[in-house]
Amino acid sequence: MQHATAAITIIVNNTADQELQASGHKIIQGQRISFDEGVLLFEKAPLPFVGALANWVREEKHGNKTYFNRNFHIEPTNVCVFSCKFCSYSRLYAHKEEGWELSIDDMLNIVKKYDGQPVTEVHIVGGVHPKLNMHFFLETIKAIKNHRPDLHIKGFTPVELDYMFRKAKLTVEEGIKMLHDAGLQSLPGGGAEIFHPEVRSVICDDKVDAEGWLHIHRAAHDLGMHSNATMLYGHIEKYWHRVDHMERLRQMQDETKGFNTFIPLKFRNKENDMSNIAESTVIEDMKVYAIARLYMDNFPHIKAYWPMLGRQNAQLSLSFGVNDIDGTIDDSTKIYAMAGSEEQTPSMNTEELVTLIKQVKRQPIERDTVYNEIKDYSEYVFA
Repeated sequence: MQHATAAITIIVNNTADQELQASGHKIIQGQRISFDEGVLLFEKAPLPFVGALANWVREEKHGNKTYFNRNFHIEPTNVCVFSCKFCSYSRLYAHKEEGWELSIDDMLNIVKKYDGQPVTEVHIVGGVHPKLNMHFFLETIKAIKNHRPDLHIKGFTPVELDYMFRKAKLTVEEGIKMLHDAGLQSLPGGGAEIFHPEVRSVICDDKVDAEGWLHIHRAAHDLGMHSNATMLYGHIEKYWHRVDHMERLRQMQDETKGFNTFIPLKFRNKENDMSNIAESTVIEDMKVYAIARLYMDNFPHIKAYWPMLGRQNAQLSLSFGVNDIDGTIDDSTKIYAMAGSEEQTPSMNTEELVTLIKQVKRQPIERDTVYNEIKDYSEYVFA
């Protein structure tokens, strides 16, 4: 890696801007960049500069390894009591005839479709339906665990959990423990959007705030559960809002070390109340991933969610700090397809995912939810 370090040092030294040069040297020396330096990278750094640095950090941490898992999604309902302006997925409870609502048996039947298949994770998220309460989800988790004990259950955003706990008159700590005891093993990263109230009050004013979101993840970490974190970018937020969001997560990770991965999520403008806002460019997308890798120095992994970005852009992100592109998914999520994402039928089998990664000279590694390596597909030949 000495050659790579020498090469990135030359790139940084050739930068005319002294502030960017100073920040670049801090990164190379393994020092943490500040809030102001994070904003500076968004405002002034050209994409080749942050991209080269992010790729260097990525390869220092993971080499060419690129992770994926075999997973599928269950979305219990798209009926929701909340009305987030960016959401193309949910249907307000008042218009529930336009939505769906799965029973416990419906969800168990989805799990049974994968009997005999080597999937390792089920990802359960959906809208906040007023009739789907704590008891309902406890029974759902228990049913899945009883049927397939080896399947890792990752489920429920703090938006769902906050409503669930308040309705059941439980503290966050009590609620998380009950779900964990029933078989919930980790939390996804959704519902974070942008933490700052200046933005949150406009795009999602009626759901759990930043403090509530962080509190729920902290409670999960305190039980030894791992979780992910997201950031919805490319709408009304300013650069400093993005850095503020990442800073809050970085500080909590210093304390709990419970986050596995950070996932920037691109705002999509189809069929929602923010359709007047133009979507970010690919250049901006790659810059967000790169700066996330540079700023989130205590997060082990940066993930690009391929159904949202599209396959080619997900490949591109692997040169801008990303080392995980999620999983097979198997066409079991509608959240981004309904918002106009690149992938309207989001499904890839293992061979397709491995090929995608190999095409850009990276090393495909199948992982489980908490990043234990299951299989190296570098030399694997599919029949």
